[in-house]
Amino acid sequence: MSPDAPAHGERSRAEATDEEERPTVLAVDDDQDLADTYAIWLGEEYDVRTAYNGESAIEDIDEDVDVVLLDRRMPDMSGGDVLDRIRDAGYEVRVSMLTAVEPDEDIVDMPFDEYLVKPVTREDVLDVVENLLARSEYNDDLQEYFAVSAKVATLESELSSDERESNAAYQHLQQRKADLEAQVQDSLSDVGDFEDAFREIES
Repeated sequence: MSPDAPAHGERSRAEATDEEERPTVLAVDDDQDLADTYAIWLGEEYDVRTAYNGESAIEDIDEDVDVVLLDRRMPDMSGGDVLDRIRDAGYEVRVSMLTAVEPDEDIVDMPFDEYLVKPVTREDVLDVVENLLARSEYNDDLQEYFAVSAKVATLESELSSDERESNAAYQHLQQRKADLEAQVQDSLSDVGDFEDAFREIES
């Protein structure tokens, strides 16, 4: 473990006077060095907790957690199982899968908000946390719109144009995205220009 990294379940940096106003991020990865690296990257701006397996993640999450960075492939309890447990428990938290597992159509029914494929940079991690915190202020339809759009963009990065045409899961997501887009036009204008908001997904 890095000497600058937090111990499991502890804050990543010395407590700040305004720490209660700092958003809380839970970084979950069975690669301890990687989880600790995320904590170091985020620690100047956020209150960061680390968990090194699925069971610890379930123990560490509570109502104070705003964003979860979740590895997908972990022993004993997969990231997908952790995600299901989080949602079943009713936590209103934004979740980004952050994993080396290449996405496939199995992501369609997974209730995450973003999907980043490793390796990632410090900028990638900071950006996804910032975007997910912004989305937490949106209404349910707008949050779903961005989550579905993220899945569409993720699959587009993996599927050829011919594969998209023949992939039922991708086509279903595209239709759901179109339906939601029609519902959230007014909400999108409230959070800024449509193209600026959509840049969260396309950038």
